[in-house]
Amino acid sequence: MKYLTSLFLALLVYCSAIADVETYSAPSGAELNDTYKVHVLQDGVSHESPTYLVQVDKVSDARHNVMRSSMTQFSFDGTVKVTVEYQKGTIDSVRVRPLSYGINPVVEGNVVSFFLDRPRNLSIEINGNIYDNLQLFACDIIRQPTKKERRQKNFLCYEAGIHDIGDSLFLPSNTTVFVSGGAVIKGRFVVQDAENVRIYGRGIIDYHTKMGVIVKNSRNVEVEGLVMTQLPVGGSHNVRIKDVKVISYYGWGDGLNVFASDSVSYSGCFARTSDDCHTVYATRKGFSGNASDIFMTDCQLWADVAHPVFIGLHGNVERPDTIQRLYYKDIDILEQCEYQTDYQGCLAIGAGDMNLVRDVCFEDIRVENIRQGQLINLRTTFNKKYCLAPGRLIENVTFRNVSYDGSRPNLSIISGYSPGHPVRDIHFYNLRINGEHISDKMEGKPAWWKTSDKCNMYVGENVLDISFE
Repeated sequence: MKYLTSLFLALLVYCSAIADVETYSAPSGAELNDTYKVHVLQDGVSHESPTYLVQVDKVSDARHNVMRSSMTQFSFDGTVKVTVEYQKGTIDSVRVRPLSYGINPVVEGNVVSFFLDRPRNLSIEINGNIYDNLQLFACDIIRQPTKKERRQKNFLCYEAGIHDIGDSLFLPSNTTVFVSGGAVIKGRFVVQDAENVRIYGRGIIDYHTKMGVIVKNSRNVEVEGLVMTQLPVGGSHNVRIKDVKVISYYGWGDGLNVFASDSVSYSGCFARTSDDCHTVYATRKGFSGNASDIFMTDCQLWADVAHPVFIGLHGNVERPDTIQRLYYKDIDILEQCEYQTDYQGCLAIGAGDMNLVRDVCFEDIRVENIRQGQLINLRTTFNKKYCLAPGRLIENVTFRNVSYDGSRPNLSIISGYSPGHPVRDIHFYNLRINGEHISDKMEGKPAWWKTSDKCNMYVGENVLDISFE
């Protein structure tokens, strides 16, 4: 009896250890990248997490260059030690971002190690290389579907392996799709004219697939945990995007788009994209109407091209749209690199097509590096390449606890197109540039200066009621 009790306890401890870390073996035929080797250690047990090939965009000399990069994803509970072995030479320096997490890795030879006690989406950068880096996604553990759930008629389960679903698989209402860790999907899932659809898991939609999941004219949709290139939402209501990672490399490779939709939320997401990371538009791409109640929290944005956040450009000139009630909180912006002045701004609202954009809040936003671009760009604008008219109005925009720590970016711009198309009620609370608090009452500001002159910002014509506190 004592032997059986000891065996039971040993098995219980072993199973608990296994349940606390989940890594997912790569299926045969998956495209991997051997720059890094990753292990996750807990309770003396080491688990290898494979590193997949992904591709990112590097713009130089006005050309797009596709670069090889790496990605790994695992799940855990408790505390783990992560080791990253660099297999392409010696390590002179290492940086783990977002910097706000305060992760200070230990380097021993060609191995980097650090501890994690909560889910994190990270970039591991060896010797300053931001292209051949490692996107490391340390996730919480998703509950596996039960046998009863798997037997249900409208339950699709993709276990570990490579699955070719064709160009597009259209999902009907009341469907659940589970993509297991270690599964690679070739093709996209389309939720169109449907409701009550859930797509979740720890799998990957192959990086060759543009727009891994598309949500069109649907309601009550959830997407959670997958890695893909893009995830647009159009003409839809009550869409929840959680813990999704998008990495794109091709032209116009936006990440998380919203078109003429309402009640769309993003939490725990990562976007590294070859165009805008996240956009909110009104009428566009065959979708018509307003956009409202868009929420994004605890996300990491990296724009290799264009904007991390861009709001307002597209709408309906004949029946003007409204984009309203947008809230962004606890966001780390790792990079912006955009050489065209019209498309700069880490936090950008470019109202066009007679759109009214109002009630927007950016709170607890940390911007790390602007290689080429602006911190803020708010304009009612007439971009004749994409619009038929200027934006109608931007009003009631709040920036609270926004910080930038880096080299001097290009001039931020706040400007109204004309007296009939103004920007108004813009308020900054605790704006900090390289640690300096920018306020109307800050010390050392000459009385005849605009406060915006202290933070490399141009406040132009047709801007009414702007304050810095």
